[in-house]
Amino acid sequence: MSKPIHKPFLASIVVLVVGGLFIFASASLGLLARDGATFTSVAFNQIVFGIIGGSIACIITSRVPYRRWRPYSFYIFIIAIALNILVLIPGVGVSHGGATRWLDVAGVSFQPAEFLKIAFILYFAAWLSGVKSKIEDIRFGMIPTIVIIGIVGGLLLAQPDTDTFFIIALSGMAMYIVSGARWRDIAVFVLIGCIGLGAIAITRPYVMNRITTFINPSHDPQGAGYQVQQSLIAIGSGGLLGRGFGQSVQKFNYLPEPIGDSIYAVAGEEFGLLGSAGIICLFLFFTLTGLTIAKGAKDAFGRLIVVGIVILVSSGSFMNIASMLGLIPLGGIPLSFISHGGTALFFSLAEVGLIMNISRDIV
Repeated sequence: MSKPIHKPFLASIVVLVVGGLFIFASASLGLLARDGATFTSVAFNQIVFGIIGGSIACIITSRVPYRRWRPYSFYIFIIAIALNILVLIPGVGVSHGGATRWLDVAGVSFQPAEFLKIAFILYFAAWLSGVKSKIEDIRFGMIPTIVIIGIVGGLLLAQPDTDTFFIIALSGMAMYIVSGARWRDIAVFVLIGCIGLGAIAITRPYVMNRITTFINPSHDPQGAGYQVQQSLIAIGSGGLLGRGFGQSVQKFNYLPEPIGDSIYAVAGEEFGLLGSAGIICLFLFFTLTGLTIAKGAKDAFGRLIVVGIVILVSSGSFMNIASMLGLIPLGGIPLSFISHGGTALFFSLAEVGLIMNISRDIV
C-alpha cells in the first residue's frame, strides 16, 4: 500500500488551482468583451490543456516513483534543448510581441521553455546528487554548473526570454547551495550573475528601459511605465475588501495583459487588500511546506528536485507580485497556477506532482 501524499502541500495546490481558475475567469471577461473568438481559444487552452491535461500529468508524476526519472534525466534534458533550438529556426518558431518562444503543434501553441524548466531540474539534480562530496572540486561542481546553466541561458536569451532564464538560474543556484557547495564558489556565482545581469541590461534596450522606468516611474508613463501605473490604480481601487468578484474596471481596456502578467492586479481590485494578501500567504505556505518536504527527503536526488521546483515556482510568483506592486522592475513572468498559459499550467502541475511523489517517502 502506497504512503499518503503530504496533505498540507496538496491542499495548497488545490486552493491555488481552483482559486486561480475563478480569478482567471473573471479577468477573462475583458477579453470576452473585446474578442469572443480569442476568448474561446484562450479558455479552451487554459482549461483543457492546462487544468485537465495538467491534472492528468500531476497524477502520473505523483504515482511514478521519482527515482525512475533519474536514468532518463539526461535524455529529457537533451529533448528539451532540441525543442528550444527548433523555436529559433525561422519558419518553425512562432513569434508574438517581439519574442519567438512558441511552437505550433496541431494548432495548439506550445512553449518549450516550460519543458526546459523541469528538464533542467531533473538533470541538474541527477548530476549534483551523483557527484556528492566531489561538489567542492571545481571540475565536478563549479565548471559543470556554469556549463549547464550557460546552455540554458544561451537558448533562452536568444528567444529572448530573460525572465525565465533568471528564475531557472535562481533555482539552479538554490540546488547548488543545498548540494553542499562552498561559500567561496557561491560568491563567484553571485559575482558572475551580477556581471551577466549588467551585460544583459546594457545590450538589451527593453531591459534597460524597465530598470529606468522602475527608478523613475514618470520616465515613460504612456509606454514602459503604463502597465505598472495601471496595476497600482487597480490594486489601490480595491481597498480593503475589493469591488467584488467580476467587478474589476481596469481589466476593460485599461490594464495590459489582464489574464497574463497583470492578473494579480485584477485580483487585488476585485478582492482587495485581504484577497491579494491571501494570495501571497498561499504562495508562502506552498514554499514552506515544499521546503519541509525537501528537508525530509530520503535521498539527495529527491531533495534537490523539491528545492529546485519550489524555488522555481515561488521565485517566479513573488517576482510577478512584486513587479505589479512596483517593488521591482516589470518583467514578463506569469503568476503560477493563475495566469493564462496552458503550457505553463500543464508543466507546473506536473512539477508539483513530482513533489507529491517525493512527499510519500519523507522521513
